[in-house]
Amino acid sequence: MEHKINSKYKVGDLIYDANVYDGMNTDLTDLKFYKKWLPKNKDARILELCCGTGRLTLPIAKDGYNISGVDITSSMLEQAQVKASEAGLEIEFIEADIRTLDLSEKYDLIFIPFNSIHHLYQNKDLFQALNVVKNHLKENGFFLLDCYNPNIKYIIEGEKEQKVIAEYITEDGRKVLIKQKMRYENKTQINRIEWHYYINDEFDSIQNLDMRLFFPQELDSYLESNGFDIIHKFGGFQEEEFNDNSEKQIFVCQ
Repeated sequence: MEHKINSKYKVGDLIYDANVYDGMNTDLTDLKFYKKWLPKNKDARILELCCGTGRLTLPIAKDGYNISGVDITSSMLEQAQVKASEAGLEIEFIEADIRTLDLSEKYDLIFIPFNSIHHLYQNKDLFQALNVVKNHLKENGFFLLDCYNPNIKYIIEGEKEQKVIAEYITEDGRKVLIKQKMRYENKTQINRIEWHYYINDEFDSIQNLDMRLFFPQELDSYLESNGFDIIHKFGGFQEEEFNDNSEKQIFVCQ
């Protein structure tokens, strides 16, 4: 979700460059988890919020599911549509803000993958998005969500020096190197991340990747107070028990 969420916090445009995004985000360890929780009935309706370029949407659609993808960034959806067409898939992609989305459909399963809620910077943003989910979820439908479990030690280390976090070549032939630096705001719980981009061995730009951190008991209470029952909370996509060392918070709710 881009800077429309809050003018003070944002995600840089280059991060949302579809080829740069796809080149970095090739990992599919979360796909098996999300597939496991899909309804057995292939006629079920699935809604993915913050679908990006269709990294998860396309393989789920290939399995014969009726899935729609929502994202706020037009360039990401254009890339998703191209990939769907190339794969011979008909997928409904919707450009919309997940805080104000209003569709006429109800869905059997809704999910917000890939740490996307970290770009809902204020509580009201999160609560609006949760209300949208509630309004679009069928009775007894499932809502799945994943995000990071805040690691204070990692943040402190990240404030000390730049670290190389990615190096790859995009599909359109650009050599990309990304160095990361971060600064945490205690008051707002925003981790102000800077990605320093080097394209084809030359410095290109500094791109912001601001992320709101949600602490475990905080997020549990937000979900429950907004009308969701937490059926499971995992610490990883292998459905590991959530504990002190968990990198992720993964929820299965109704």
